[in-house]
Amino acid sequence: MSARQMKFGLFLMGVGHHIAAWRHPDVRPEWCEDFTFFRRMAEIAERGKLDMLFISDGLAIEPLSHPAELVRLEPFTLLAALAAVTERIGLAGTASTTYNEPFHIARKCSSLDHISRGRAAWNIVTSYYEEEAYNFSRTAHLEHRLRYERAREFVDVVNGLWESWDDEALIRDQASGVYFHPNKWRPLNHRGTHFSVRGPLNSSRPPQGKPVLIQAGSSPDGIRFAAQVAEVVFTAQSTLEDAKRFYRTIKQEAARAGRHPDHILVMPGVSLYIGETEQEAKEEYEQLQELIVPEVGLAFLSDYLGGIDFSNYSLDAPLPDNIPETNGNQSRRQLIIDLARREGLTIRQLYQRIAGARGHFTIIGTPEQIADQLEQWFRQHAADGFNLMFPYYPHGLSRFVEQVIPILQTRGLFRREYEGTTLREHLGLPIPRPIRV
Repeated sequence: MSARQMKFGLFLMGVGHHIAAWRHPDVRPEWCEDFTFFRRMAEIAERGKLDMLFISDGLAIEPLSHPAELVRLEPFTLLAALAAVTERIGLAGTASTTYNEPFHIARKCSSLDHISRGRAAWNIVTSYYEEEAYNFSRTAHLEHRLRYERAREFVDVVNGLWESWDDEALIRDQASGVYFHPNKWRPLNHRGTHFSVRGPLNSSRPPQGKPVLIQAGSSPDGIRFAAQVAEVVFTAQSTLEDAKRFYRTIKQEAARAGRHPDHILVMPGVSLYIGETEQEAKEEYEQLQELIVPEVGLAFLSDYLGGIDFSNYSLDAPLPDNIPETNGNQSRRQLIIDLARREGLTIRQLYQRIAGARGHFTIIGTPEQIADQLEQWFRQHAADGFNLMFPYYPHGLSRFVEQVIPILQTRGLFRREYEGTTLREHLGLPIPRPIRV
């Protein structure tokens, strides 16, 4: 059996990642706000021994937003509820460093880690939707470079707050009346460019030392930030060579930052269409493509490309040369442009291509074919694992757990049982050593 094994996150996004998932006959659109649905997904994922559930988030919507983003549950509220009905699977939630305060996030994540007994993770984002600014008393989105500057200080403060208490600080001796050891409890007294935080946190040291830190940016600023602070990197790569290049870059940057490269895991998103035959999988893909509402698909593409107005272009023409710069998601913008240029896609073909996976790696095939391609990326060091993005639920997830996981287990590429009880144990990440000040 291989010593190195794949890691899997289940990326839950409404009733599915495809922009038309809600129209599929096997889906009920109201599931996106139904806890029973999410509980069912968590139970299937835990039965498959997946490493973690991952909930994304955004703080602004438009009339033609992805239906999975129009209404959705707040991640940490949902994950706390799922913690009570699961036992082993990790629980990762998204929270923005641009539109939150460090004390809030430190407390939420620590609380989730306590509630789940060591299964929490924080997906750190700087927010790429420019419209989010308007919901937080701002007239403009913070400039890209400054968002990462703020994020770096934000994470430093959160890490400091998690260090407010030593492991043995809480005595809670009922007989003597001594609740805590005053020398093992400390304020933070942080004063920086963006934040002033006294501390300490009103939550004891998290069971994992600190929740697992996840980051999803792939721009130069995002890569530097991930190399410094992230333990898991979610990324969008659509070709094997691009994924291998990104993987090498992240590992090299982490080493330059003084970190062990094995302590930062690269997990690209992958969209899977699984059929008993390849033809069946292709038919499932085409069925969803036919359900795309053109206006929604075009608006979806426009959003990723900086708000370009396509009204003066033929949808059957190539992508224009003058794509505007964006203060939003720069790496995803470039990935989509590269995809269009590389494959010679028209505007219509491009919005259809990103409707299901937003530029992520897509595999359409049988369980064996799915396993083969995942293994190829894994063995060629393009990935340490994958963030699974099923077009619609629960069909894709159930098939993956029942038909693909056993193949990977037989090949020695995936666990048969959880290694421990915490997310850090699942991922093979060390518990951070307490900082003594």
